[in-house]
Amino acid sequence: MLTDLQTTLRRLRNGETHPAFEVARAIDAASSAPCQHAFLKTTFDEALAVAGSSQNLSTRLAGLPISVKDLFDVAGQTTSAGSVALKDAAPAQFDCPAVARLRRAGAALMGRTNMVEFAFSGVGVNPHFGTPANAHSKDLALIPGGSSSGAAVSVACGAAFIGLGSDTGGSIRIPAALNGIVGFKNTARLVPTAGAVPLSSTLDTVCALTRSVPDAMLAHEILAQRRVTRSAAPLGAYRLAVANTLMLDSLDITVTRAWQRTLDTLRQAGARIDELPLTELNELRQIQAAGNLSAAESFAWHRHLLQDKAASYDPRVLARIQVGATMSACDYIDLLDARRRWIDKMDLAMQGFDAILSPTTPVVATPIADIAPGPERDEAFFRLNAVLLRNTSVVNMLDGCAISLPCHAADELPVGMMVWAGAMRDDPVLNIACQIEQLLS
Repeated sequence: MLTDLQTTLRRLRNGETHPAFEVARAIDAASSAPCQHAFLKTTFDEALAVAGSSQNLSTRLAGLPISVKDLFDVAGQTTSAGSVALKDAAPAQFDCPAVARLRRAGAALMGRTNMVEFAFSGVGVNPHFGTPANAHSKDLALIPGGSSSGAAVSVACGAAFIGLGSDTGGSIRIPAALNGIVGFKNTARLVPTAGAVPLSSTLDTVCALTRSVPDAMLAHEILAQRRVTRSAAPLGAYRLAVANTLMLDSLDITVTRAWQRTLDTLRQAGARIDELPLTELNELRQIQAAGNLSAAESFAWHRHLLQDKAASYDPRVLARIQVGATMSACDYIDLLDARRRWIDKMDLAMQGFDAILSPTTPVVATPIADIAPGPERDEAFFRLNAVLLRNTSVVNMLDGCAISLPCHAADELPVGMMVWAGAMRDDPVLNIACQIEQLLS
């Protein structure tokens, strides 16, 4: 069983391991069959050099291995965002802020991880560079979830303690749920998005995948350059709610079983969990009837590149981007105004609750073959993509924060529980998730 970052840091302080040993072990994991297609570029020599430097032992990450989604600028490397359309782009001159902060904290960068082209899907498929299989795949390769597919697999397979990624509609939390790890989407404004290829300038969030909630706290503190206010209050000290509208619709058998069992466990431990209608969630379909923010804002960024490179795009990603071409300026402004009003209504409806609980995804990971590239499987792909994004995308529209943590049994495919709240409620969400994780473990 893989150890988490906090446990490894304690072992380092006790002299029971060394960063160079941990990086060597991560290299073995990254080079193994379960990690195939997880990395687009590896920098193992650089990681070993960082791990071997004694000056890094006193930093917060102490020379331990992390991975970087191919969305982010790393000095001297080309940022291709999982696309061949950017293969000839000039190498980045500087590290983006997120990468720079991780480096200053002593991170050993293992390499760039695979992703959905331009981060525009929750499924995790990449027809250009291959699709990394879910870390829990056995005889049948299962989808990893996206768009931070390689980041999740790198963490779940032992090739990194932190997987730097992004979340615009669920791109951290979906692969976290499907791979049985932790994904924290902070309030978007807390971490700069500079130096990352944008999907939606309004919704994009820079965040990370980890193996535990305490690890997520540490990663967030480094990326946001802030301290999480920790609380030892028991779970019963918080007022929690389950959102009945939309979030519990059409759950598959495995998710239903894990979800009900987890709620029972939390209630037996003294958690106060109310049922909350949150009928405001039904308004989202109408609010986005003319198009969504990701389509509008991605088309604005891609429209010049598409003039010469459209044929090189994944057709499924291209179709989603081109929806933005049909939106007028009035549609876009109306959408922004409607979102602001909807956030106000949601904040009022959630007043008095510390966090909302929901399944992260309504379904577990499905076979890659079922939605592999091909027009005959497009309908199944888009249907699955919508299902996977349904619950997580609510939090992005809310400008909120959320964490997904595993809640499945050992003999089940991974299922995630999402703990979420409105903007700037990051610390209560993290503390509640910590209590839940301890109960479930």
